[in-house]
Amino acid sequence: MALIAPSRRLRRTPFSEGVEAAGVKAYSVYNHMLLPAVFHSPEEDYHHLKRAVQIWDVSCERQVELRGPDAGRLMQMLTPRDLRGMLPGQCYYVPIVDETGGMLNDPVAVKLAEDRWWISIADSDLLYWVKGIAYGYRLDVLVDEPDVSPLAVQGPKADDLMARVFGDAVRDIRFFRFGWFDFQGRSLAVARSGYSKQGGFEIYVEGSDIGMPLWNALMEAGADLDVRAGCPSAIERIEGGLLSYGNDMTDDNTPHECGLGRFCDTQTAIGCVGRDALLRVTKEGPVRQIRPVEIHGGKVPGCDRLWPVMAGEKQVGHISSAAWSPDFGTNVAIGMIRMTHWDATTEVDVITPDGVRAATVFETFWN
Repeated sequence: MALIAPSRRLRRTPFSEGVEAAGVKAYSVYNHMLLPAVFHSPEEDYHHLKRAVQIWDVSCERQVELRGPDAGRLMQMLTPRDLRGMLPGQCYYVPIVDETGGMLNDPVAVKLAEDRWWISIADSDLLYWVKGIAYGYRLDVLVDEPDVSPLAVQGPKADDLMARVFGDAVRDIRFFRFGWFDFQGRSLAVARSGYSKQGGFEIYVEGSDIGMPLWNALMEAGADLDVRAGCPSAIERIEGGLLSYGNDMTDDNTPHECGLGRFCDTQTAIGCVGRDALLRVTKEGPVRQIRPVEIHGGKVPGCDRLWPVMAGEKQVGHISSAAWSPDFGTNVAIGMIRMTHWDATTEVDVITPDGVRAATVFETFWN
Protein backbone atom coordinates (compact mmCIF):
# COMPACT_ATOMS: atom_id res chain seq x y z
CA MET A 1 0.00 0.00 0.00
CA ALA A 2 1.39 3.42 -0.99
CA LEU A 3 1.93 6.04 1.71
CA ILE A 4 1.40 9.79 1.57
CA ALA A 5 4.72 11.63 1.42
CA PRO A 6 4.74 14.56 3.89
CA SER A 7 5.32 18.09 2.59
CA ARG A 8 4.39 21.67 3.47
CA ARG A 9 1.66 21.48 0.81
CA LEU A 10 -0.11 18.86 2.93
CA ARG A 11 -0.89 20.59 6.20
CA ARG A 12 -1.15 19.06 9.64
CA THR A 13 -3.83 20.39 11.97
CA PRO A 14 -3.99 21.76 15.52
CA PHE A 15 -5.29 18.32 16.58
CA SER A 16 -2.84 16.07 14.69
CA GLU A 17 -1.00 15.18 17.89
CA GLY A 18 -4.21 13.85 19.44
CA VAL A 19 -5.25 12.05 16.26
CA GLU A 20 -1.93 10.23 16.07
CA ALA A 21 -1.99 9.31 19.75
CA ALA A 22 -5.48 7.83 19.21
CA GLY A 23 -4.06 5.42 16.62
CA VAL A 24 -5.31 6.77 13.30
CA LYS A 25 -4.86 4.09 10.62
CA ALA A 26 -5.57 6.03 7.44
CA TYR A 27 -5.94 9.57 6.16
CA SER A 28 -7.63 11.24 3.25
CA VAL A 29 -6.50 14.58 1.81
CA TYR A 30 -9.11 17.34 1.97
CA ASN A 31 -8.49 21.02 1.25
CA HIS A 32 -4.74 20.30 1.30
CA MET A 33 -5.00 19.00 4.87
CA LEU A 34 -4.96 15.62 6.58
CA LEU A 35 -8.43 14.23 7.28
CA PRO A 36 -8.53 11.06 9.43
CA ALA A 37 -10.37 8.25 7.63
CA VAL A 38 -10.08 5.15 9.86
CA PHE A 39 -9.23 4.49 13.51
CA HIS A 40 -10.32 0.92 14.34
CA SER A 41 -12.06 -0.24 11.16
CA PRO A 42 -14.75 1.38 9.00
CA GLU A 43 -17.37 -0.93 10.54
CA GLU A 44 -16.28 -0.52 14.18
CA ASP A 45 -15.96 3.26 13.81
CA TYR A 46 -19.48 3.29 12.32
CA HIS A 47 -21.02 1.25 15.16
CA HIS A 48 -19.28 3.35 17.81
CA LEU A 49 -20.49 6.61 16.24
CA LYS A 50 -24.08 5.37 16.50
CA ARG A 51 -23.88 4.27 20.13
CA ALA A 52 -21.52 6.69 21.91
CA VAL A 53 -19.64 9.88 21.09
CA GLN A 54 -16.66 10.73 18.93
CA ILE A 55 -14.33 13.71 18.53
CA TRP A 56 -13.52 14.48 14.90
CA ASP A 57 -10.62 16.52 13.62
CA VAL A 58 -12.34 18.30 10.74
CA SER A 59 -9.89 21.19 10.50
CA CYS A 60 -9.99 20.53 6.76
CA GLU A 61 -13.34 22.33 6.73
CA ARG A 62 -11.50 25.57 6.12
CA GLN A 63 -13.18 28.92 6.64
CA VAL A 64 -13.41 31.64 4.04
CA GLU A 65 -13.97 34.83 6.00
CA LEU A 66 -15.84 37.81 4.56
CA ARG A 67 -15.39 40.98 6.57
CA GLY A 68 -16.46 44.50 5.70
CA PRO A 69 -19.45 46.61 4.62
CA ASP A 70 -20.11 44.50 1.50
CA ALA A 71 -19.75 41.10 3.22
CA GLY A 72 -23.48 40.37 3.07
CA ARG A 73 -23.75 41.44 -0.56
CA LEU A 74 -20.83 39.20 -1.52
CA MET A 75 -22.31 36.24 0.36
CA GLN A 76 -25.57 36.61 -1.59
CA MET A 77 -23.67 36.81 -4.89
CA LEU A 78 -22.21 33.38 -4.21
CA THR A 79 -25.42 31.43 -3.54
CA PRO A 80 -28.94 31.11 -4.95
CA ARG A 81 -30.32 30.72 -1.42
CA ASP A 82 -32.08 33.87 -0.22
CA LEU A 83 -30.12 35.13 2.80
CA ARG A 84 -32.13 38.26 3.55
CA GLY A 85 -33.84 36.73 6.57
CA MET A 86 -30.67 35.21 8.04
CA LEU A 87 -29.69 36.60 11.45
CA PRO A 88 -26.35 36.62 13.30
CA GLY A 89 -26.14 33.35 15.23
CA GLN A 90 -27.58 31.28 12.39
CA CYS A 91 -25.92 28.75 10.09
CA TYR A 92 -27.28 28.06 6.59
CA TYR A 93 -26.47 25.22 4.23
CA VAL A 94 -25.77 27.08 0.99
CA PRO A 95 -25.05 25.77 -2.51
CA ILE A 96 -22.30 27.89 -4.08
CA VAL A 97 -22.60 28.12 -7.87
CA ASP A 98 -20.67 29.58 -10.78
CA GLU A 99 -22.05 31.66 -13.65
CA THR A 100 -23.42 28.52 -15.36
CA GLY A 101 -25.24 27.33 -12.23
CA GLY A 102 -22.66 24.58 -11.63
CA MET A 103 -21.90 23.56 -8.05
CA LEU A 104 -18.58 24.92 -6.78
CA ASN A 105 -19.10 23.92 -3.15
CA ASP A 106 -21.82 23.10 -0.62
CA PRO A 107 -20.65 24.77 2.58
CA VAL A 108 -22.28 26.01 5.74
CA ALA A 109 -22.47 29.79 5.95
CA VAL A 110 -21.99 31.11 9.47
CA LYS A 111 -23.26 34.65 10.05
CA LEU A 112 -21.19 36.16 12.84
CA ALA A 113 -22.42 39.73 12.29
CA GLU A 114 -23.92 41.82 9.51
CA ASP A 115 -20.42 42.59 8.26
CA ARG A 116 -18.67 39.32 9.11
CA TRP A 117 -19.28 35.79 7.78
CA TRP A 118 -17.49 32.46 7.72
CA ILE A 119 -18.01 30.02 4.88
CA SER A 120 -17.17 26.54 6.20
CA ILE A 121 -16.21 24.87 2.94
CA ALA A 122 -16.19 21.39 1.46
CA ASP A 123 -13.22 20.14 -0.57
CA SER A 124 -12.42 22.80 -3.18
CA ASP A 125 -10.31 25.94 -3.48
CA LEU A 126 -13.31 28.21 -3.05
CA LEU A 127 -11.22 31.01 -1.55
CA TYR A 128 -9.91 32.02 -4.96
CA TRP A 129 -13.37 32.16 -6.55
CA VAL A 130 -14.62 34.36 -3.71
CA LYS A 131 -11.60 36.65 -3.97
CA GLY A 132 -12.16 36.93 -7.72
CA ILE A 133 -15.81 37.94 -7.32
CA ALA A 134 -14.93 40.48 -4.63
CA TYR A 135 -12.16 42.03 -6.71
CA GLY A 136 -14.06 41.93 -10.01
CA TYR A 137 -17.02 43.79 -8.54
CA ARG A 138 -14.82 46.15 -6.51
CA LEU A 139 -16.57 45.23 -3.27
CA ASP A 140 -15.58 46.79 0.06
CA VAL A 141 -14.78 43.49 1.75
CA LEU A 142 -11.76 41.55 2.98
CA VAL A 143 -11.66 37.90 1.92
CA ASP A 144 -9.20 35.66 3.75
CA GLU A 145 -8.67 32.28 5.44
CA PRO A 146 -8.60 32.81 9.21
CA ASP A 147 -6.89 30.57 11.78
CA VAL A 148 -10.11 28.67 12.51
CA SER A 149 -10.14 24.86 12.75
CA PRO A 150 -13.45 23.06 13.36
CA LEU A 151 -13.59 20.20 15.84
CA ALA A 152 -16.73 18.06 15.69
CA VAL A 153 -18.34 16.18 18.57
CA GLN A 154 -20.79 13.65 17.12
CA GLY A 155 -22.95 10.83 18.43
CA PRO A 156 -25.91 10.25 20.76
CA LYS A 157 -23.87 11.20 23.84
CA ALA A 158 -22.57 14.45 22.33
CA ASP A 159 -24.81 16.69 24.45
CA ASP A 160 -23.60 15.12 27.69
CA LEU A 161 -19.95 15.48 26.74
CA MET A 162 -20.26 19.07 25.54
CA ALA A 163 -22.18 20.10 28.68
CA ARG A 164 -19.29 18.85 30.84
CA VAL A 165 -16.82 21.12 29.02
CA PHE A 166 -18.94 24.15 28.08
CA GLY A 167 -21.80 24.03 30.61
CA ASP A 168 -25.45 22.99 30.36
CA ALA A 169 -26.37 26.03 28.25
CA VAL A 170 -24.81 24.26 25.26
CA ARG A 171 -27.78 21.88 25.28
CA ASP A 172 -30.08 24.78 24.35
CA ILE A 173 -28.43 25.47 21.00
CA ARG A 174 -30.96 24.78 18.25
CA PHE A 175 -30.13 22.95 15.03
CA PHE A 176 -28.05 25.09 12.68
CA ARG A 177 -27.66 27.79 15.31
CA PHE A 178 -24.52 28.70 17.21
CA GLY A 179 -23.57 30.43 20.41
CA TRP A 180 -20.41 31.76 22.01
CA PHE A 181 -18.89 29.69 24.83
CA ASP A 182 -15.81 30.17 26.95
CA PHE A 183 -12.90 27.76 26.99
CA GLN A 184 -9.80 28.73 28.96
CA GLY A 185 -10.58 32.41 28.55
CA ARG A 186 -11.23 32.11 24.79
CA SER A 187 -14.69 32.68 23.31
CA LEU A 188 -15.49 29.97 20.74
CA ALA A 189 -18.42 29.64 18.36
CA VAL A 190 -20.21 26.33 19.00
CA ALA A 191 -22.84 25.20 16.47
CA ARG A 192 -25.32 22.33 16.57
CA SER A 193 -24.33 20.82 13.26
CA GLY A 194 -22.05 18.17 11.80
CA TYR A 195 -21.50 15.70 8.97
CA SER A 196 -23.54 12.87 10.47
CA LYS A 197 -27.17 12.07 11.23
CA GLN A 198 -26.33 11.08 14.84
CA GLY A 199 -26.50 14.60 16.23
CA GLY A 200 -23.77 16.74 17.71
CA PHE A 201 -21.79 19.93 17.49
CA GLU A 202 -19.02 21.69 15.62
CA ILE A 203 -16.65 23.89 17.60
CA TYR A 204 -14.98 26.63 15.56
CA VAL A 205 -11.59 26.70 17.26
CA GLU A 206 -10.17 30.14 16.61
CA GLY A 207 -6.47 29.97 17.36
CA SER A 208 -4.35 26.86 16.79
CA ASP A 209 -2.70 27.20 20.20
CA ILE A 210 -5.78 25.92 22.06
CA GLY A 211 -6.39 22.97 19.74
CA MET A 212 -4.79 20.27 21.88
CA PRO A 213 -5.94 21.71 25.24
CA LEU A 214 -9.54 21.48 23.96
CA TRP A 215 -8.99 17.99 22.51
CA ASN A 216 -7.56 16.77 25.81
CA ALA A 217 -10.34 18.39 27.86
CA LEU A 218 -13.01 16.64 25.78
CA MET A 219 -11.23 13.29 25.97
CA GLU A 220 -10.84 13.52 29.75
CA ALA A 221 -14.43 14.66 30.31
CA GLY A 222 -15.84 11.82 28.22
CA ALA A 223 -13.87 8.89 29.59
CA ASP A 224 -16.96 7.26 31.13
CA LEU A 225 -19.02 8.02 28.00
CA ASP A 226 -16.74 5.80 25.86
CA VAL A 227 -15.49 8.83 23.95
CA ARG A 228 -13.10 8.06 21.09
CA ALA A 229 -11.35 9.87 18.31
CA GLY A 230 -13.38 9.37 15.16
CA CYS A 231 -13.98 10.64 11.67
CA PRO A 232 -16.79 11.03 9.16
CA SER A 233 -18.19 7.57 8.38
CA ALA A 234 -18.74 6.81 4.70
CA ILE A 235 -21.27 4.13 5.62
CA GLU A 236 -23.31 6.40 7.90
CA ARG A 237 -23.27 9.39 5.54
CA ILE A 238 -24.46 7.29 2.58
CA GLU A 239 -27.27 5.82 4.70
CA GLY A 240 -28.35 9.36 5.56
CA GLY A 241 -27.90 10.83 2.08
CA LEU A 242 -25.18 13.30 3.09
CA LEU A 243 -23.49 14.26 -0.16
CA SER A 244 -19.75 14.62 -0.63
CA TYR A 245 -18.53 17.40 -2.91
CA GLY A 246 -16.04 16.01 -5.40
CA ASN A 247 -17.54 12.54 -5.06
CA ASP A 248 -21.30 12.87 -5.51
CA MET A 249 -21.34 16.27 -7.20
CA THR A 250 -18.97 18.56 -9.09
CA ASP A 251 -19.21 21.79 -11.05
CA ASP A 252 -20.82 19.72 -13.84
CA ASN A 253 -23.94 19.45 -11.66
CA THR A 254 -26.54 22.04 -10.75
CA PRO A 255 -28.07 22.16 -7.26
CA HIS A 256 -31.31 20.78 -8.73
CA GLU A 257 -29.51 17.69 -10.00
CA CYS A 258 -28.10 17.20 -6.52
CA GLY A 259 -31.53 17.35 -4.88
CA LEU A 260 -30.77 20.79 -3.45
CA GLY A 261 -33.43 22.73 -5.31
CA ARG A 262 -35.11 23.63 -2.01
CA PHE A 263 -32.07 25.79 -1.23
CA CYS A 264 -32.42 27.76 -4.47
CA ASP A 265 -34.63 30.85 -4.20
CA THR A 266 -33.95 32.02 -7.73
CA GLN A 267 -36.90 34.41 -7.83
CA THR A 268 -35.75 36.35 -4.76
CA ALA A 269 -31.99 35.71 -4.44
CA ILE A 270 -31.21 38.67 -6.68
CA GLY A 271 -27.50 39.20 -7.17
CA CYS A 272 -26.40 35.56 -7.30
CA VAL A 273 -23.96 35.25 -10.22
CA GLY A 274 -25.56 31.99 -11.37
CA ARG A 275 -29.16 33.16 -11.01
CA ASP A 276 -30.02 33.49 -14.73
CA ALA A 277 -28.68 30.02 -15.50
CA LEU A 278 -30.58 28.49 -12.58
CA LEU A 279 -33.81 30.23 -13.61
CA ARG A 280 -33.65 28.23 -16.85
CA VAL A 281 -32.95 25.02 -14.92
CA THR A 282 -35.87 25.71 -12.58
CA LYS A 283 -38.21 26.24 -15.51
CA GLU A 284 -37.12 23.16 -17.47
CA GLY A 285 -36.33 20.85 -14.56
CA PRO A 286 -33.33 18.51 -14.28
CA VAL A 287 -33.03 15.47 -16.55
CA ARG A 288 -30.98 13.59 -13.93
CA GLN A 289 -30.90 13.69 -10.16
CA ILE A 290 -29.32 12.15 -7.07
CA ARG A 291 -31.12 9.03 -5.85
CA PRO A 292 -30.44 6.36 -3.20
CA VAL A 293 -29.66 3.00 -4.80
CA GLU A 294 -29.59 -0.41 -3.14
CA ILE A 295 -27.03 -2.73 -4.74
CA HIS A 296 -28.00 -6.34 -4.15
CA GLY A 297 -25.71 -9.22 -3.24
CA GLY A 298 -22.60 -9.37 -1.08
CA LYS A 299 -20.38 -6.54 0.06
CA VAL A 300 -19.16 -4.26 -2.72
CA PRO A 301 -15.64 -2.77 -2.73
CA GLY A 302 -14.99 0.89 -2.03
CA CYS A 303 -16.20 3.25 -4.73
CA ASP A 304 -13.13 5.18 -5.87
CA ARG A 305 -14.51 5.85 -9.37
CA LEU A 306 -17.91 6.19 -11.03
CA TRP A 307 -19.75 2.91 -11.59
CA PRO A 308 -22.10 2.86 -14.61
CA VAL A 309 -25.79 2.26 -13.96
CA MET A 310 -27.36 0.35 -16.83
CA ALA A 311 -30.84 -0.42 -18.13
CA GLY A 312 -30.15 -3.19 -20.59
CA GLU A 313 -27.46 -1.87 -22.95
CA LYS A 314 -28.14 1.78 -22.15
CA GLN A 315 -26.36 3.74 -19.43
CA VAL A 316 -28.88 5.66 -17.34
CA GLY A 317 -26.64 7.02 -14.61
CA HIS A 318 -23.72 6.29 -12.32
CA ILE A 319 -22.92 5.39 -8.73
CA SER A 320 -20.59 7.84 -6.97
CA SER A 321 -20.53 6.43 -3.39
CA ALA A 322 -21.28 2.94 -2.08
CA ALA A 323 -20.74 0.89 1.07
CA TRP A 324 -22.00 -2.18 2.88
CA SER A 325 -24.39 -1.16 5.67
CA PRO A 326 -24.19 -3.49 8.68
CA ASP A 327 -27.40 -2.08 10.17
CA PHE A 328 -29.47 -2.46 7.01
CA GLY A 329 -27.77 -5.61 5.75
CA THR A 330 -27.32 -4.39 2.20
CA ASN A 331 -25.14 -2.23 -0.02
CA VAL A 332 -26.23 1.40 0.18
CA ALA A 333 -25.25 3.79 -2.58
CA ILE A 334 -25.69 7.29 -3.97
CA GLY A 335 -26.39 7.51 -7.68
CA MET A 336 -27.00 10.19 -10.30
CA ILE A 337 -29.89 8.71 -12.26
CA ARG A 338 -31.66 9.90 -15.42
CA MET A 339 -35.30 10.85 -15.08
CA THR A 340 -36.40 7.85 -17.16
CA HIS A 341 -35.23 5.54 -14.37
CA TRP A 342 -35.29 7.59 -11.14
CA ASP A 343 -38.73 6.49 -9.93
CA ALA A 344 -38.78 4.44 -6.73
CA THR A 345 -38.44 0.64 -7.11
CA THR A 346 -36.98 0.93 -10.63
CA GLU A 347 -34.70 -2.06 -11.27
CA VAL A 348 -31.30 -1.40 -12.85
CA ASP A 349 -27.86 -2.99 -13.09
CA VAL A 350 -24.62 -1.55 -11.68
CA ILE A 351 -21.24 -2.39 -13.18
CA THR A 352 -18.97 -2.73 -10.13
CA PRO A 353 -15.30 -3.75 -10.10
CA ASP A 354 -16.55 -7.19 -9.00
CA GLY A 355 -18.97 -7.53 -11.90
CA VAL A 356 -22.55 -6.64 -12.76
CA ARG A 357 -24.96 -6.36 -9.80
CA ALA A 358 -28.72 -6.04 -9.75
CA ALA A 359 -29.87 -2.85 -8.01
CA THR A 360 -33.00 -0.91 -7.06
CA VAL A 361 -33.54 2.84 -7.17
CA PHE A 362 -35.29 4.37 -4.13
CA GLU A 363 -36.81 7.76 -3.35
CA THR A 364 -35.64 8.26 0.25
CA PHE A 365 -32.40 7.38 2.00
CA TRP A 366 -32.16 4.78 4.73
CA ASN A 367 -31.45 6.91 7.79
